[in-house]
Amino acid sequence: MAIKYRLYQDNRAESTTRGKWYARAIYPKTPKCTKDLAQMIQDNVSVKKSDVIAVLDELVNVMKLWLQESYRVKLDGFGSFKIGLATKPADTAKDFSASKHVVGSRVNFQPETHWSSASGGQRRRVFLDDLQVEETPENAVEKESPTP
Repeated sequence: MAIKYRLYQDNRAESTTRGKWYARAIYPKTPKCTKDLAQMIQDNVSVKKSDVIAVLDELVNVMKLWLQESYRVKLDGFGSFKIGLATKPADTAKDFSASKHVVGSRVNFQPETHWSSASGGQRRRVFLDDLQVEETPENAVEKESPTP
């Protein structure tokens, strides 16, 4: 199976790449959720779906607790999660106030990586190994033939 993409043209007025074409991944299928994950895990191992759901639900609760206590959470074979902050600048360190200068937060995810001697010692992200991409048949962009 391959990741599907659709072509988009850069139409931003001030862009230095205006008129150029880019690919964006699309997700035309129904999103997978905890129940789907639990079902597939149940199909692959000897654990009941209800047990898997209970464990995944508790994983979310524990990860939230740890992330909000400034821990980085690493799931072996999967990757690491941490909290990132968006802040406004303060003129001095003394002037900085969390209530005034922290304007947002997010969860950062870093997939697990492995070194591969086959690829010249490069790091490979587990989720991207053997990834294939292809244009979606539903792409609404008509490709013009170059004029001679």
